Amino acid sequence: MQEFRTIGPQCTLGEGPLWHPLLDRLFWFDIPEGIMYSCDADGSPRGSVRFGEPASACGWVDSYTLLVATATGLQELDVASGTWQPVIAVEEDDQQTRTNDGRIAPDGSFWFGTMADDMTPKKGTYYRYSRGMLETIAETISIPNATCFAPDGRTAYFADTRTQIIWRMDLDEDGSPVGERKVHIDLQSAKLNPDGAVCDEEGFLWNAQYGASRIVRYTPDGREDRVIDLPVSQPTCPAFGGPDMKTLFITSATQNLPDHELVSQPHAGKIICLQVDVPGFQENRATI
Repeated sequence: MQEFRTIGPQCTLGEGPLWHPLLDRLFWFDIPEGIMYSCDADGSPRGSVRFGEPASACGWVDSYTLLVATATGLQELDVASGTWQPVIAVEEDDQQTRTNDGRIAPDGSFWFGTMADDMTPKKGTYYRYSRGMLETIAETISIPNATCFAPDGRTAYFADTRTQIIWRMDLDEDGSPVGERKVHIDLQSAKLNPDGAVCDEEGFLWNAQYGASRIVRYTPDGREDRVIDLPVSQPTCPAFGGPDMKTLFITSATQNLPDHELVSQPHAGKIICLQVDVPGFQENRATI
């Protein structure tokens, strides 16, 4: 197993890691607890925010502001004070759904998905928020995941974990989706569950595979390039960060693990930190 270190508290469902390029700080969430944590690259804590409802993903706007996806919508968060104000409601009247995976696109739009809190199939939707408007990308989604973008800004990736498929979608020069989604990586025969994903600067996609104790790097045409075994069975989402963007921060979960698995996986729920040879690229800036 590749050398690793762990940082952060033990989360029930760690998700949504984001390396803020202006603050040089990592942000991430424990979704069911509704908590956003932050720390320096070495793991030194930088505080937390409690939203009072499930919270799952974010993007950076500037040195002071994050755009955060919570169960009832998108929130504009002041990092210094820990206060926020609503930007737009999302399925606010549906008490059964919450947000899950999401990431900022090259054009500044926020792509994110919703799902049933009790994981009822096909209750979710994939959205694209851009400058005050909410656009539906895909419907009847069970568990939205793997939201990321190619470094040239012309391809979006996303998945429904239940289908075990990662799709790709072309983007025009303005960042808007073009045409229908296409199968990019089909994991059905291998019975693998694609969770969060991120692209490196070479356009290779890194995918955390929930339940399989591994993260996999795929070529731009969808072929398996590299498999890294992890010390946790439920990795959830990767993000590049650190001074040289060669640290891979991977969130993980303890949910549904029996007591004996919690004993044998002392790092479950924490962030696994790996050093890789190809850097990621700076996360895109969100446009509110």
